[in-house]
Amino acid sequence: MSSGQSIAYPIIALNLAVADSLDYLATALERLTKGGKSVEQAAAELLPKVIKAHKRIIFNGNNYAKAWEKEAGTRGLLNLKNTVDALPQLVSPEVVGLFEKYEVLTGRELHARYEILLEQYNKTVNVEGQLMVLLGRRYILPAAFEYQKQAAESVSAVKAAGGKSVEGKKALTGITTLTDEFQRRTDRLQQALEHEGTSAAAHAKHFRDRVIPAMTALRETGDALEGLIPHDGWPLATYREMLFIK
Repeated sequence: MSSGQSIAYPIIALNLAVADSLDYLATALERLTKGGKSVEQAAAELLPKVIKAHKRIIFNGNNYAKAWEKEAGTRGLLNLKNTVDALPQLVSPEVVGLFEKYEVLTGRELHARYEILLEQYNKTVNVEGQLMVLLGRRYILPAAFEYQKQAAESVSAVKAAGGKSVEGKKALTGITTLTDEFQRRTDRLQQALEHEGTSAAAHAKHFRDRVIPAMTALRETGDALEGLIPHDGWPLATYREMLFIK
């Protein structure tokens, strides 16, 4: 979601946060200077209080490290890792109040944007999930079944000739195991996509908790099959071809 959205709204939110901070500081300085203090004296009194109040957000280490995630939690900072968790912040009382205070957007307009973003999330994940099912059933499974057939025929031919194909049987077991798992995971994803939510938010939570994990699991098995099936039997562009050849 984040990489595909317009930069306009994040810029609006950042400018609004800066405007509110400047408003707060200017109002506080004006109050102190009206009491007879110079601007320098007022700033010297105000800034330590501001730093003390917001010091918990300051961190100069690696913001992507697991240690910082843990530390941020102890400081009471939010760590919203996905769209479904983050979107409700848009219509929280604090955010709505700030947008209305500076007459940027009304609460009704913010709620409309919230519903639209939820709908976009649901449709995007649904399209991607349905496409994965289609690719799996139309391209990957047939290729896996064909390679499984070739491996089985090879093992049978060796056995009929009086030989013993130990590694051939291992290869057959490997492709059979992966093919069966890919079929199961494709079915699970299809079942998860058939969900009907009572609301856009409930539907989005289902996509987050059931559909996306099912898509991730299916991709893992698909990647394993891609690395196993011979090049001339693989019907889709491989990572190597996409990154280095074509």
